[in-house]
Amino acid sequence: MKIAITGATGQLGRLVINKLKGRTAKANIVALARTPEKANDLGVEVRAFDYGNSQQMVQSLAGIDKLLLISGSELGQRIKQHTNIIGAAKKAGVKSIVYTSLLKIESSTLVLVPEHLGTEKVLAESGIPFTLLRNGWYTENYTGSVQDAIKMGAVYGSSGDGKISSASREDFAEAAAIVLTSKNQEGKIYELAGDESFTMSDYAKEISKQTGKDISYVNLSEKDYAHALEDAGVPTPIAGFLASSHISTEKGDLFDDNHQLSKLLGRPTTPLSKTVVEALG
Repeated sequence: MKIAITGATGQLGRLVINKLKGRTAKANIVALARTPEKANDLGVEVRAFDYGNSQQMVQSLAGIDKLLLISGSELGQRIKQHTNIIGAAKKAGVKSIVYTSLLKIESSTLVLVPEHLGTEKVLAESGIPFTLLRNGWYTENYTGSVQDAIKMGAVYGSSGDGKISSASREDFAEAAAIVLTSKNQEGKIYELAGDESFTMSDYAKEISKQTGKDISYVNLSEKDYAHALEDAGVPTPIAGFLASSHISTEKGDLFDDNHQLSKLLGRPTTPLSKTVVEALG
């Protein structure tokens, strides 16, 4: 069985491929990449895959049984890109698609919802059997800036006491690999989030605990947080997206206590403390 992964050179794609190597033969894995040479270190077959080149995508999907469609990174372009990919998959005869969607999409207020919902709709209308991995936030979304928090002596945000049920990127990658290599997954919808839930204040306390430094959480208004991000060099559209995500966090959009991820993994999800330690090096 041939399994192909879009976005293979991205952070999640690379992890999924590494997890797949432990569950199936390398000959069964195909890395799809816009720039194939960036995937040469993955140790699996690599095929060129430009989301804007339908003919190329159809050719690259020839002989593929299962496709992991990792949601694209270009906000505002994803429905178009995903529709192109799904169309190419149908023409190529791909038997099933696994898509990385968004946690609690029916109720979430995150600005990412429309593109994910749109993609789910295209999948449903395609006639291709599919599985949805509705992923929560990566803990690395926060710990990626842990050094900045240490320098400033504070964590800034606008999420109030909203709880975040995040998990490590590796946890989500392993879940994808399990679904891709398991039978009877078509039609299933997984709401995937971490076992542990924390607030931004909890996150600041964890950094303090690990470093011995006094790190506080400073809660700002959405507008002030966006401006603070812009002052730090974050492009205005991204700053607005991040600030609005914090408001959605306060509303509970990133909280989930169903533990579907750990059940799928057969183990607890990675705790915040471990990811903070890894970020500290």
